[in-house]
Amino acid sequence: MTADDSAIASGTIAAPTAAPASATASTDACTGTSAGTCAGTGVGSVGGSGSGTARTGVLLAVLGVAFFSLTFPATAWALEGFGPWSATTLRVLFAGILAGGTLAVLRVPVPARRHWAGLAVAASGVVIGFPLLTTLALQTSTTSHAAVVVGLLPLTTAVYSSVRTGSRPSPLFWAAALAGAAVVVAFALYQSGGAPSLGDLYLLGALLVCAAGYAEGGRLARELPALHVIGWVLVGCLPLAAVGTAFALAHEPVQLTAHAVAGLAWNATGSQFLGLLFWYRAMGLAGVARASQVQLAQPLLTLFWSVFLLGEHLSPAAPAAAVGVLLCIAVVQRTRT
Repeated sequence: MTADDSAIASGTIAAPTAAPASATASTDACTGTSAGTCAGTGVGSVGGSGSGTARTGVLLAVLGVAFFSLTFPATAWALEGFGPWSATTLRVLFAGILAGGTLAVLRVPVPARRHWAGLAVAASGVVIGFPLLTTLALQTSTTSHAAVVVGLLPLTTAVYSSVRTGSRPSPLFWAAALAGAAVVVAFALYQSGGAPSLGDLYLLGALLVCAAGYAEGGRLARELPALHVIGWVLVGCLPLAAVGTAFALAHEPVQLTAHAVAGLAWNATGSQFLGLLFWYRAMGLAGVARASQVQLAQPLLTLFWSVFLLGEHLSPAAPAAAVGVLLCIAVVQRTRT
């Protein structure tokens, strides 16, 4: 679902053959059996510069957005057989096990202590807060409705990033941000009969926590390989996910339908692990501002999947609002780049 920090990552994707042993052992570099672990995987190394690197980053961003666009339909499928708490905790548990296995095989070191606070913020946003709040919202909201509201995510991330970095955006930035927010509020009120629904409140909370998670993750992706960022974020959440899964399964009914299993599997592997891996890597290569522009297409892609996979019927307001939000975010991006 995916993220705007600021500035294009600089540096090169390199592990000098004559690097000192102490540098090779640093927790801020790709390590393991060889320094080539990072460069060889393509998604583990820290971003570089150059037009070729930027193009690779944009392609990875496209792949990440394609994965994210299926998150809401997959969640709707998962809710056919799991309760909202079970669907969320199992999603994080399976993604964490997958990430932990990957880190163990590649012998990825624990990040330096100075990165822990940022990793905790990223975890609270993209691993815990956003999945849980959107899953709760989709109990009463359609995926198309949620896609339009959460389509404001790149804009809220831009605002969070500006506040976080102390930058002073232009008046045009704030005008576009407020216009985009107004479009989403008007759409939500129109769809819910003039008053925000409980699902809208969940989605608002998801926007806020995910904005922080994206911005902090994007900042870390300029210093650490993407695999280190999302891998340790997920592993750090494993104890909480295990306890939550045990509690949720004991109190919520489970019906293992094909849709429920497929939706849960996709969210754990595609959205929670691989999608964020590609996304953070894209931000490290192309820069957060450029990569985030690709995410403008995500609400429209989700609207397509909601019709194609779920058979939802779109009201004319849904695509109109999605396009309106897209235009506002496009203005925001132009004022930041």
